Amino acid sequence: MTEYDLRVLRLILFAFAVAGALVLQKLSPHSRSPGSIRVNAGLWLVNVAVTGTICGACVCSAARWATDSGIGLFNWYSIPAWAVFPVSVAFLDLVSYGWHRANHAIPFLWRWHQVHHSDTAFSVSTALRFHPGELVLSLPVRLAAVVALGVPVAAVVIFEVVFTFANAIEHGDIDLPSRVEAAGSRLLVTPALHRWHHTTDVHERDSNFGTIFSVWDRWLGTYAANDSATAVRTGLPGLSGVTLGAALFMPLRRTPG
Repeated sequence: MTEYDLRVLRLILFAFAVAGALVLQKLSPHSRSPGSIRVNAGLWLVNVAVTGTICGACVCSAARWATDSGIGLFNWYSIPAWAVFPVSVAFLDLVSYGWHRANHAIPFLWRWHQVHHSDTAFSVSTALRFHPGELVLSLPVRLAAVVALGVPVAAVVIFEVVFTFANAIEHGDIDLPSRVEAAGSRLLVTPALHRWHHTTDVHERDSNFGTIFSVWDRWLGTYAANDSATAVRTGLPGLSGVTLGAALFMPLRRTPG
């Protein structure tokens, strides 16, 4: 698979993930919030331009280079083929957990990540609401993780598929049946769990950092239970009506929360 093929695949998967999450949001809405669609879509377009220019499919290139150069744990040790893909997905999701947690703990990183949390309407489009600076800062971490483990290109693709769908669905304004939610949250991040992460309460916000698996939060002491029956006020305290321009310049300004 070439870098161009991966970029096209990403776009297709992104469209399917967002469409699927929107269908669930329509069928079983939580608060029926319309979301900050214009601002979030605007940020996504900026991100596509910035990350496409700087990186493109550089994660795929890094994975291919590590494999060809014999670098990384998978290339140093004999790992059963059946284990490579689940271990890759789990490891890269754990790295994502760590990076996400760092974004809340380190003031410089929070300046960029707060743009994501400034959405007062928690919906599928919130999954698009990231500052391009945050995505650029995350690139060295993502590349280092892929090279350190020696993740093959195919495993990178599978991780991105799972990650994309998880990210879209967990940001959805979605209510799940109580039994499905109770069973699913034991392993996976549900919309209700991630909704709690977006609460305006500063202390409660530092929980549920996972994207795919909820087990990292459970094992590392950052898990906070939540279900669809709970109403959660989302956003940053004292901040509302953020425009696209204000979102882009937010890391340069002192904001509440």
